[in-house]
Amino acid sequence: MTDYKTIRGKKIKTFATDLGNDQAEGQIFYSSTDNQFKAAVSGAAWSSGGPLIAAVRMHSGAGTQTAGLSFGGLLPGGVTNNTEEYNGNGWSSSGDLGTSRYELAGCGTQTAGLGFGGNAPPGILGVTEEYNGSTWSEQNDLGTARYASDGCGTQTAGLVFGGTTGSVTGKTEEYDGTSWSEQNDLGTARYHLAGCGTQTAGLAFGGETGITGATEEYNGTSWTASNALNTARKDLGGAGIQTAALGFGGTPPGTSKTEQYDGTSWSETSDMARTNGQRDVEGCGTRPAALAFGGDPTSSLTEEFNITVNTVTAGAWSSGGNLNTGRTGLAGAGSQTAALAFGGTVATPSTPQNPYKNESEEYNGTSWTEGNNLNQARSSPGGNGTQTAALAYGGLPGSGQSATANSEEYNGTSWSEGNNLNTASYTRVGAGPQTASIAMGGATYTTPPSSFAVNDFVEYYDGTSWSEQNDMNTARYIAAGCGTQTAGLVSGGNAPPGTTAIVEEWDGTSWSEVNDLPTAVQQHAMSGTQTAALQAGGSTGSVTTLALKYDGTNWSTAPSIATARSALAGGDIGATQTSSIVFGGHITPNPSGYQQTEEFTGETTALNLKTITDS
Repeated sequence: MTDYKTIRGKKIKTFATDLGNDQAEGQIFYSSTDNQFKAAVSGAAWSSGGPLIAAVRMHSGAGTQTAGLSFGGLLPGGVTNNTEEYNGNGWSSSGDLGTSRYELAGCGTQTAGLGFGGNAPPGILGVTEEYNGSTWSEQNDLGTARYASDGCGTQTAGLVFGGTTGSVTGKTEEYDGTSWSEQNDLGTARYHLAGCGTQTAGLAFGGETGITGATEEYNGTSWTASNALNTARKDLGGAGIQTAALGFGGTPPGTSKTEQYDGTSWSETSDMARTNGQRDVEGCGTRPAALAFGGDPTSSLTEEFNITVNTVTAGAWSSGGNLNTGRTGLAGAGSQTAALAFGGTVATPSTPQNPYKNESEEYNGTSWTEGNNLNQARSSPGGNGTQTAALAYGGLPGSGQSATANSEEYNGTSWSEGNNLNTASYTRVGAGPQTASIAMGGATYTTPPSSFAVNDFVEYYDGTSWSEQNDMNTARYIAAGCGTQTAGLVSGGNAPPGTTAIVEEWDGTSWSEVNDLPTAVQQHAMSGTQTAALQAGGSTGSVTTLALKYDGTNWSTAPSIATARSALAGGDIGATQTSSIVFGGHITPNPSGYQQTEEFTGETTALNLKTITDS
């Protein structure tokens, strides 16, 4: 009789703890702790990814789930030539298309992409551009200008099919890396369709000529009809190859339905996470690892589809306990489970004098508890350190008063006076532990007579006194920062005449400019290290939910915070890129101090284990 060892080549083993790696797929084991037989089983599911920087629809894409590409389309403000790259976690800006357009098609990879056709009123385009991983260059046009077509293949062996020239077409063309040549038409002329595969093994499905689920396979010469989608639709996304494809989203009505194609027929699998459906969604990748992004209504949503033995829990912000005293312009220290909030101000119609706060609160990962107050009430102080060893310095002590140089230390119970800053200032960026702190930038304000100046000053604190260091390259205030005395990071802020995207790194001796933020922002919060930072919120002209990650070289999007706000605070020591916290701030149009706390937890994976029973 055949037994498990004969089938699998191994015996059923006993483990005290569950298996924890994806090589365990299909393996049966016995848990001596739970007294159960278990097995790791693969499943299909969508999970959230980092959002696009710019919400877009009617765009195109290429690449894979961990190296995706989005280009062109329609922004709320009109036609765009934006290009963004996805690294498996979030999106970053790249070189613009030469020709702005929407309803274009694309194929290829993140470092060798191809974009073609599209619409840019008043004309329908045949423009073709190649992407080399940083810039686009124009090539020979399509033989038939069109939009709302789709494509597949590579930069040197591409395929375009369907679309509209003003009337619906089934025209098919092949690209050889230099020029396009006409081939046999689709059997069903249509536009707003999806496709995937290669130049010699392509797949076209769905679309509009009357909403259709028609599916056709291309063999390098001609198209052959196959079994239709279970749900006829247009404006859908596609990924994969001819014998293992994925179709998702679309309309009408707006659908989240996802179907898998095995080379013969379609079968339904897990729906997209966006429950209201999505039209004009773009996709790329493979059937086991696909990516969907953007869509109509104009969206920045990104989702990843995985067939895996692991259960993926996407990184996300979640609500924490509210501050007892809602406020804006406060400072913070500590970690997600041991944070400290201090200072700030509250501005409401009932408190027109904007009372400046000395309240100090501790957070235990669930709720905030009132602690002993700062000795000097102030708004916009600098702050850093831990919950039991924090530092507060500078700030505005009251309406119409000069900025202060006052510095205070917190020991986990009470605040005590320390030596003053060399330069009285407010909105300084702070980082590091209490006995090795760095304070950067900020602004000076003195009265009377009223005098305001933005500065580039940098100071160290050694636990006793402050010492001046080399200045930043760009003077700024209401910026954000993190890191240490020998590896600091400052991003954004206000560098008159306005908000800046400039980022600088500190090596303990001097400052150097690195890659800019994708979006200029001020009054935001930041935590982590110089090579693994996370920033959130702030103002980009209006308050924002934007969150960004930094890997020491590039910036990419991270899951957005739930509530748009600026002048918020976050953790410092112990707050990381995968375990962070933000709190307070204000929202528009109500400038009153905000109480909400949000906690960020990075993406996690766990083996999808099933218990085996005899029933």
